[in-house]
Amino acid sequence: MTGRRAPLAARWGAAPAFADWLDTVVRHRDVWLAAAARTAIPDALVARARDLAGHWHLLVLTEDWCGDAIDAVPVLARLADCTPALELRCLRRDGNLDLMDDHLTDGARSIPKLLVYDDAFGERGSWGPRPAELQAWVLREGKALTSAARYEHIHAWHARDGGRCVVTEVLNVLEQVASGSA
Repeated sequence: MTGRRAPLAARWGAAPAFADWLDTVVRHRDVWLAAAARTAIPDALVARARDLAGHWHLLVLTEDWCGDAIDAVPVLARLADCTPALELRCLRRDGNLDLMDDHLTDGARSIPKLLVYDDAFGERGSWGPRPAELQAWVLREGKALTSAARYEHIHAWHARDGGRCVVTEVLNVLEQVASGSA
């Protein structure tokens, strides 16, 4: 991993912040903009995030066509916006397959994928592509559905959850890495 740190730091430094990445979105642009505008993090989770020790670089591998990314990336961006210890950047998955291929989900290039780096750009953790409860449903009951029906359920699940599971799971990862236990 040592040989990749300098290139990774440069790649992260050149990656756009979410607001700038959002300006590049072409597919589902209205949906992305609406998701970004309505996303809010509950106060208790903001307080928990502000208690994080250290400074963390968050890199999200994403694409504008991805429905799962539309549901999760604005939440991740809002979490970073309200947490001084976090800085988030976005990279397109398809232009960074080397990073993606190091972080497959059950052999698939599933996104969004959040990568957590320390100040020296050592990788400390990851999250994605979905909250564990939803991912388990996708791998069980969701497999029997058509893609359209599966994504209708996924989007409804995210709408009911309001980003709480995404934030909670990411905070669990961040708290583990900040404490040195990950």
